[in-house]
Amino acid sequence: MKEKDSLLQNAGINTRLTHIGNDPFDYHGFVNPPVVHASTVLFPNARTMETRSQKYTYGTRGTPTTDALCEAIDALEGSAGTILVPSGLAAVTIPFLGFVAAGDHALVVDSVYGPTRHFCDTMLKRLGVEVEYYDPSIGAGIETLFRPNTKIVHTEAPGSNTFEMQDIPAISAVAHRHGAVVMMDNTWATPLYFKPLDHGVDISIHASTKYPSGHSDILLGTVSANAEHWERLKEANGVLGICGAPDDAYQILRGLRTMGLRLERHYESALGIAQWLEGREDVARVLHPALRSFPSHHLWKRDFKGASGIFSFVLAADGPEKSRAKAHAFLDALRIFGLGYSWGGFESLALHAYLNDRTVAKAPTDGAVIRLQIGIEDVVDLKADIERGFAAASAV
Repeated sequence: MKEKDSLLQNAGINTRLTHIGNDPFDYHGFVNPPVVHASTVLFPNARTMETRSQKYTYGTRGTPTTDALCEAIDALEGSAGTILVPSGLAAVTIPFLGFVAAGDHALVVDSVYGPTRHFCDTMLKRLGVEVEYYDPSIGAGIETLFRPNTKIVHTEAPGSNTFEMQDIPAISAVAHRHGAVVMMDNTWATPLYFKPLDHGVDISIHASTKYPSGHSDILLGTVSANAEHWERLKEANGVLGICGAPDDAYQILRGLRTMGLRLERHYESALGIAQWLEGREDVARVLHPALRSFPSHHLWKRDFKGASGIFSFVLAADGPEKSRAKAHAFLDALRIFGLGYSWGGFESLALHAYLNDRTVAKAPTDGAVIRLQIGIEDVVDLKADIERGFAAASAV
């Protein structure tokens, strides 16, 4: 296996995705690892039990199935260790709880995932942690926001729903000068298109519910840390007793095998549709970081290797009073796109993004923001469906 590991380090991404995470010959040659269901683990004697001097001690501390997925994620992230948690939101909240305490100050990007903001504004506030939201375009200027008690900088690139890019290396450099931990929600790009730890991030967060799963039927999150912060992350996870289920880990590991091929399709189709939307009178703006017209496109081009299948556009409206009605008419006319909150699966989805919770990065004022998840359907059919939406919106 060591010889194979060295070969995989320089192999192409689809080759790596096909082979990372487990050695079939550890399991009699079967290609996929077995699903090990466990709570109780037996010890051969009292001394081993007392010292916990064996690899597995209890189901919450890992099984061969969950370890196989963690090893695969570490290979993709370049991380010292990975924990599995039951959802993408848990992947955000657990490192927060592990690295802040009452009296601390945290900086959180204002284009953050909505449930993350809710966690910060409720539970973290009750625990005595002060959260300050910052402009995603701030870059190295974030230095002016640091205080002696700033412990965490939480980043997300691109931002939720409006897709602003962040200068992650610049922000990380400033944060480290002040002794703060940098976290990044990298769900949009996956480690295939952006590797946070290579750009100064300490803790990389993913909702594996999305592209690693790819089939809209699994909830799971991963959190990966560099060597400096791995032990504390692992300790926090153990103290909280949060763990991913082996069945879900197995399904995510299986999904990883085809993630590279699926992402290529999502990337190509979504960018093609975004470019098509740019030329339509029905559209005020397209919010996709891979478009040259996008304000922070240069950061995406500099740091990222690709784009995923989710972006937004602003549906043109004659004044704010018609904005919501047009958005609802557009969405209700869709027949191939489903109306759903998640993304990253094989099917296309759409929703009306509500951005009233922003404090710095204000929502567009020229119309409703419609977020599209472009699945793996044929683009010609998706365009025809979007046309149905435009026709309905124009009648409002």
